[in-house]
Amino acid sequence: MAIRYNLWLDPDNTAQHRAMEAELEGYFMARFADYPHISLADADPYDYDAPFNRLYDVLIARAAEFCERRWGYVATPAQLNRCFFRAVGRSSKIVPDEP
Repeated sequence: MAIRYNLWLDPDNTAQHRAMEAELEGYFMARFADYPHISLADADPYDYDAPFNRLYDVLIARAAEFCERRWGYVATPAQLNRCFFRAVGRSSKIVPDEP
């Protein structure tokens, strides 16, 4: 299995990696705008059928494919995860748990 992740192939190109992570975060923010509000209250984090968990799986796969097709950049799973949760933190579409 060949290493394909740009971050691993060229770790010193931090400007490119940061730019791609900003693009990915923007991609996730735009996709969240396509969905109604998603409540995290009373959601079981281990329930694969919970709306947030289904959304995560689908958007991560789409973002990886889009990133490679559009920019020719292969993001690591860690980059995709980090950008997804940064977007979750900034999005008004994700309604957090009530204290």
